[in-house]
Order: sequence, then structure tokens, then C-alpha cells
Amino acid sequence: MITPTIRYDLANGIATITFDEQGSPVNTMCLQWQDDLDAIAAQVVKDRAQLKGIVLASAKSTFFAGADLKGVMRSTEADGPRVFAEIERIKRNFRTIETQGVPVVSCLNGAALGGGWEVALVGHHRIAVNNPKVQFGLPEITLGLIPGGGGITKMTRVLGLMAAQPYILESKLFGPEEALKIGVVHELVATPEELMPKALAFIEAAQGKPEAAQHVWDRKDYKMPGGTPSNPKIAGILSVAPAVLKQKTRGLYPAPEAALAAMVEGAMVDFDTAMRVESRYLAGLMTGGVARNMINTFFFNMNAIKGGQSRPKDVPRYQPKKVGVLGAGMMGSGIAYSQATKGIATVLKDVSVEAAEKGKSYTTKLTQKRVDKGQMSAEKQQSILNLITPTASAADLQGCDLIIEAVFEQRELKAMVTKEAEPMLAQTPEFSGFFASNTSTLPISGLAQASAKPAKFVGIHFFSPVDKMKLVEIIRGKQTDDETIARAYDYVQALGKLPIVVNDSRGFYTSRTFGTFVMEGAAMLGEGIPAPVIENAAMQAGMPVGPLAVLDETALSLSVHVLAQTRIDFQKEGKQYVATPGETLVEHLVKRHQRYGRASGGGFYDYPEGGKKHLWPELKTLFEKPGVEWELLDIKDRLLYRQAVETARCLAEGVLTSVHDGNIGSIFGIGFPAWTGGALQFIYGQGIEVFEQRCTELARKYGSGFALNSAVSSALRQHQPQY
Repeated sequence: MITPTIRYDLANGIATITFDEQGSPVNTMCLQWQDDLDAIAAQVVKDRAQLKGIVLASAKSTFFAGADLKGVMRSTEADGPRVFAEIERIKRNFRTIETQGVPVVSCLNGAALGGGWEVALVGHHRIAVNNPKVQFGLPEITLGLIPGGGGITKMTRVLGLMAAQPYILESKLFGPEEALKIGVVHELVATPEELMPKALAFIEAAQGKPEAAQHVWDRKDYKMPGGTPSNPKIAGILSVAPAVLKQKTRGLYPAPEAALAAMVEGAMVDFDTAMRVESRYLAGLMTGGVARNMINTFFFNMNAIKGGQSRPKDVPRYQPKKVGVLGAGMMGSGIAYSQATKGIATVLKDVSVEAAEKGKSYTTKLTQKRVDKGQMSAEKQQSILNLITPTASAADLQGCDLIIEAVFEQRELKAMVTKEAEPMLAQTPEFSGFFASNTSTLPISGLAQASAKPAKFVGIHFFSPVDKMKLVEIIRGKQTDDETIARAYDYVQALGKLPIVVNDSRGFYTSRTFGTFVMEGAAMLGEGIPAPVIENAAMQAGMPVGPLAVLDETALSLSVHVLAQTRIDFQKEGKQYVATPGETLVEHLVKRHQRYGRASGGGFYDYPEGGKKHLWPELKTLFEKPGVEWELLDIKDRLLYRQAVETARCLAEGVLTSVHDGNIGSIFGIGFPAWTGGALQFIYGQGIEVFEQRCTELARKYGSGFALNSAVSSALRQHQPQY
């Protein structure tokens, strides 16, 4: 039997079910596959008398990719009963195949993730190719879902409640060797060609052995490893688990809580009931807004970034070989580390060799931690350090295919180092080097005026700390050509980071939008709202930290410096810059109270040596107004909506050219809450009209920062994604 997604062959008593979705590079649980699985399960029952065993295999390079997520994106709350029925239908067919009393073997030739791993779990015996690049597991939580094709019920029954938690609640992925070690894979082979002979050998050896044709949970003597929730030791742990989970999710992510509930409730009932419990929880999540938001961004948008949708086409791929970094401070040393660990020869230049050596020592420090933990050999560490050449001489930059300046945010200084280093770029008939600025706010087109080749000048904006932050913002100046943008994109991907591409403007996308968050927080303080309320409201909304704490980390003095530079720039253009209430308050703190930020000993917070940071007590005296009325919802909305409005403005102005760059940039660059799916999905998830209505209310109460004009509304509708 051949269907559009599955092939069924019966020969010598062996039924081979081969997943092979036509027109797709991977196998998915699309509606066609669900129909085809009905037919295959029915055929298995029909052929039961002839069967000695069943083999599950894949015709793709991976075993199975999982659910059809576009279908989830189209679901609404009203679709709950239909979605539940679809989930149950898939599981019913799984159950039919695995309970015929014949051994079922899963041949895992490649990755099996999410629903794909649940397909693999149908097999009583699982054989995998021992390739360290192959991944198995249940990543559904990261998409706002839970494993609902039997993954929770089966993994819990195989591993036990405690041991299964990392693989279910934390979406821990694992390779073939770990799978063998924990007992969810039973055999490893070196090549895909060995899978079928091993499967046939197992089936042959299993004849006459009923247990070989049963899952452990179907055996009469089955006991859950570690005990059920009624076990006093397990019960004690489970009594605090929801509180611990709530502390992590802040109540904003329903999936982990649903997964824990399905694990515990399922462990207290029989297998079939546990499977239904799991289905109900999944159906609720699949028809809810958080899952749609997270799937949109962490699957579709992320794939758009990784697939290079914002990269100019028809430009050959570029592999960085030798890259210069100007400035060995915090940013420069972090860039050098990121390059060297990816095998890129790095020239780290500063005003003195001592300063450059200090920058290199950052790589020593980070790699030594890994050596001490046994995660890296001393030889590997040395090979990484050998790739970094500290220097005070521009001559050592000779032949670099890329040079990145990461010096202080000062136009004159940036112009000076550009003119000094740019002539050292590689210049051959085959390759012309390019230059980048790591500025976070200064317009690239202006900085490019110091360049002899502005078409080969680009912004590559890293985030601090570079070794931990995945996002890199690529900024196209007015004269930057497509080749340079494409090469910058390839360079960022070579570092294992996420590139977004934006057009030039003051603050670009991330710094400009991030500024609205922190300054809205400062403005609220100036209105008399207590600082603890502002900070806690931000956390409750899902931001990683409060706006005042972030301002301290980035330095209040830097904000004042940027404000001064902005005033000068406006003056040169014959305009006057009017500072926002938040900017005025920060300037007041710096100039009147010498509160410069964390690095200088204190800003909005005090940082006692050896003690825990706490809000500066004088904030209460200086700014709190006891009679001021405030609403918690308004405070949370001001912090989120202000960023979303600025993102929408960036889209309307052409600073952002795609929704995926805006969503990924907001989450990974400025910490916009992941439950929203990003600043633009925050808008689309609730509906443009609902968003506009709330913005009108906020603008009436809190000012023009929340106002939307017709151009912004039009841009939002024009870019709205369709599924």
C-alpha cells in the first residue's frame, strides 16, 4: 500500500511502515498523514494473522519532524473539541500498531523530535544510528505546547516522575548515546544501512517471547520507576513543585504547568486514561494564544532567520578567516572570544599591547572555566588562545577580510580608528575586505563618512555580554551594498549567533526600542509611582528585569552621554531635541546626585560590597508622591505597549523590513517577553484592532508615546503574517 505520506510493505511476515511525505523534506503529522495512518493501522489489523513483526522506518534523512505547526497557528478556542479528537485519533492508531502482540521496531536513521519522538516510542525496540549530530527529544514546551502524542505518558512510565522531568518540563534534548544510557533506545548502529538487518534480527529472536511485543507499562508486573505520587518521598517533592514552577514561569507560560499536571495526574491512573489526560491538556494549549505566539516566533520566525530570509540573495557564501577587532574593552574582548572559539583568526588591537593582552585574558578566563569542569581540554584551550593576536600596531591588521571597531561611542574616535585600520583590509582580485562598526546608537551612514568605501561599511551591533547574547543586529547604511550585508550575515551565522537586518536610523531598532522601555520606567518614577512597583510590574509582565535595574547595568552616565550627542546632532540639523520625561529624570540623577550606574557604585540601586543590591532609599524621598493613584495593569501595559508601538513605528519607517526580524530582535535583543512571541506578535496575537484601541486609551492617559498614526496602522496590516 502506498499513500501520499506512508508506504506499507508486507514480506515474509514483516510489515515495513515507511514514512515518506511527498513534496516535503521531512515527515510531519499533517492532516494527510493522519488520514494515511488510519489506513495503515487498519491494514496492520487486517494482516495480523500473517505478521511476525513490524518495522517503522523513514525515507527522509531524518526519522520524523513532528506536528504540523501551521495547523496549530490556524486554531482558535472554538476548535478545542476538533483538536482533541485529532490528537486522540493519532494515539488510537499508535495504540493499534503497538498492541497487536508482535514486536514493533523503530529504526531511527536521524533526528526524531516532538511528535517525531512520539512516533519512535511506538516501537517496543528502538535502534538508532550513533551519530552525535542526531537529536531526540520533546521540545514542545519551548513552543508553548506539551508532548501530547503519548510523549508525557510514555516517558514518565519508562523513566519515572523525577527522572522524566528534565526531558519533559525542560525540553532537554539528547543524542543516541544518552538515549541508550537512559534506556529509551535499546541498540546503536554505526550506519543507516545496519538498521534494517538489526531490526529483522530482533524480530526473529523475539518470536515466542510475548514480553518482546509489549511495552513495559503493558506488562502485569509493571511498577513506575521511583514510585507513584502516593509514595511519601515523591509526594513531598511534588507538593512544592508547582510553586517552584510558578516562580520560573511567573504564571505567564501555561505549558510547563500543564505538562507537570499531565505527568502527575497520568501517574495516578491507568495508561489509557493517562493518555486522555495528556490529550486534554494539549488541546487546551493548541487552541490558546500563548502557543500560537511562541510557535510563530520560535519556529517560523527562527527558521526564517536561520534560513537567511533577510540575507540578500545571489551573493556567494562568505566564510570569515581573519577578522580584526579594534578596542579590547568589554565588547571587543567578547567579540574576540566568540570568533576564536569558532576557529576564526583574530587580531585584537588597542592603544597598548598591555590593554590588548588584557582583552585576550577574557578568553583565557572563560575557557579556563570549561577546562576546570572537564568540558574542554587544555590543548583545545591553547588552540583557541593561539588564534587571538593582541597588538597595538595597525600593521598587524594587514590582510583581514573584516575589521570591526568596538571603541567608545564617540564619533571622532570612531572616525580616527576607521581611517587608520581600513587600509589594512584584504584587497585582492578575488576578495575585497569590509569594515563594520559595533555602535549601538550612532547612525551608520554618518560613521561611514570616515570610510574610503562606504559601500563596504556596515553596522554589526553585538549585545553585552557577547559570549552569552545570541542576537546580532546588522545595520545597512545608506550606501552599504548587498554583498556587504550578505557577508555580515554569514559572519554572524559563522559565530553561531542570530542575525537580524535593519535599516539605518538613530538607535536602529533594538537600542531605540529598548530605550522606550527603560525611559518609560524612569518617567513613571518621575510621576511619583513607587520604584518597587515599577520594577515588580515589569517582572510580572515577563521582562527579565525591571527598567531601573537595566538602566543601572547599562550606566545612567551612558544614557546622558547619548542624550548630549543627540542634542548636538539635532542642533547641527537646525532642530531642537526635546528630552522625554524619563531622559530628564536620568539626567537629573546623574548631574544633581552623581548617580552614574552600577559600574560607578550606584544608580537607582545601591550595591553594598558583599551584600545584595537594593533600591536607593533616596528615590522614595526624591520622587514618590503618596497621593498618586496608579493601576498595576496600566503600568505593565505601559512597559510592553510602549515597546510594541516603537517596533510598529520602525516597521512603518522601514527601519524594520520584516516581522521575523522584529520579533526575534525584540526577544533576544531587549528581553521582550517570550510568551508574547515578540513585539509584533504581541500586536498580531491580540488583534490589530484591539491593540489600536488600547493604544488610544494609553495615549489619552500617558502621552504621545502610545499614539499610532495611519502609516503605522497601515504597515501593521500590510505585514500581518498569514498561515
